[in-house]
Amino acid sequence: MNSPAHSRSAETGSIAGGVMSLNRMIDPMRVFTRASGAYMWDETGKRYIDYHAAFAPYLLGHGDKDVDEAVIASIRRSESLMGAGTTPWEHEIADLLVESVPYLEQVQLTNSGTEAVAFSIRLARAATGRNDVVFIQGGYNGWMDSVAFNLMDPASTFANHRGGEEHSLRPISAGMHTSTPQGAHAVEFNDREAMQSLVETGQIAAVIVEPVLQNIGIVKPQPGYLEFLRRLCTEHSTLLVFDEVKTGFRHALCGYQSICQIAPDLSVFGKAAANGYPLGVVGGKAEYMAYCCHPDAARRVLIAGTYNAHPFVVAAATATVRKLKDRGEEIYTHLERLGEQMESGLRALFAKQDYPTTIVRVGSAFVVYFMDHEPVCWSDIARHNDAERDVRYRKALIDSGVFHFPVTTKQGSISFAHIQADIDETLEITEKVLEQLN
Repeated sequence: MNSPAHSRSAETGSIAGGVMSLNRMIDPMRVFTRASGAYMWDETGKRYIDYHAAFAPYLLGHGDKDVDEAVIASIRRSESLMGAGTTPWEHEIADLLVESVPYLEQVQLTNSGTEAVAFSIRLARAATGRNDVVFIQGGYNGWMDSVAFNLMDPASTFANHRGGEEHSLRPISAGMHTSTPQGAHAVEFNDREAMQSLVETGQIAAVIVEPVLQNIGIVKPQPGYLEFLRRLCTEHSTLLVFDEVKTGFRHALCGYQSICQIAPDLSVFGKAAANGYPLGVVGGKAEYMAYCCHPDAARRVLIAGTYNAHPFVVAAATATVRKLKDRGEEIYTHLERLGEQMESGLRALFAKQDYPTTIVRVGSAFVVYFMDHEPVCWSDIARHNDAERDVRYRKALIDSGVFHFPVTTKQGSISFAHIQADIDETLEITEKVLEQLN
């Protein structure tokens, strides 16, 4: 019999690196065996209240009955991956997405957010005839080479950086071609001057931005920032791309763009759109999406994938979006109520501590920063957040049965499956953890 999974190391096990996606690496390693609703269990049978939610796709909770039953029904109807022509379910989900998100006119489906971002960049380059792309320092837009830079760099790497300037590029992976950085630009979130200086060159094909920067917790756009981006991109014929892989459907059915009332040229969705099933969506204005079928082959953008619009994933997405559409007021009210309970409870607990903390929340997403103010960008966090204390706090919560990803600043995500008793229990455990850490 093979050795237990938890005893296998990255060097001796069959999985290169020890986990099937290297950003899942945690220390100490834990092996999880099942999840349901707001909870997950490890191989010892220990239960955790889950606020990681697999990096946030489980808006409705693990194993949502309506979503899973839709997938099972698809299987029983013998819906299969045809690999030629089209299918009724492809048209159904496309129509549903366009109906639900006002700024989507046409869409294409992918298997991940990374793929959807990659296609959005292709579309922007084809439409503008330009090469360069601007993205946000500390954000995460996927693992492909064109944006795989400047993820969560330590403050020491940009000690000489000044506001109003773009950052030097730092790859997040080995094996990238040495020419890859050409045309890639990283600026801080909320830094208007740095963004303007780049876009005004007339060389930028796309500005890719999370409307709320959620790879590093919850960093909100300052008043007028998103409006500024929209005006700037319009003035210089640059495409504004909203990466709503995390914000989309979690904060509102129509995406965060419906909250801020900003119309991007292209949008990217994923995660919550199919409640944990592997889906990415790229969509936007028809004039740009039309480049995937441009009559001039030299300007035509290839969007392809063997598993794109897989019937089981489409069934999950259709069930998820329909549930959010039909029961949206109930679901988002529930999420807001629990989010408010969590925020107020954490504020009360941390107010008793002798070190600075700041709780930031948007709807069902929240984070505790160990700093004395709400951050405006990654460099602000890197310079002021006590990352060591942050990780100790997270690991102590995990030991006590509350799972937050044990990396500094990662957001907590409340699901529709959580109930008030879960928040109560979480706050009780948090109080004990803070006493222990003191």
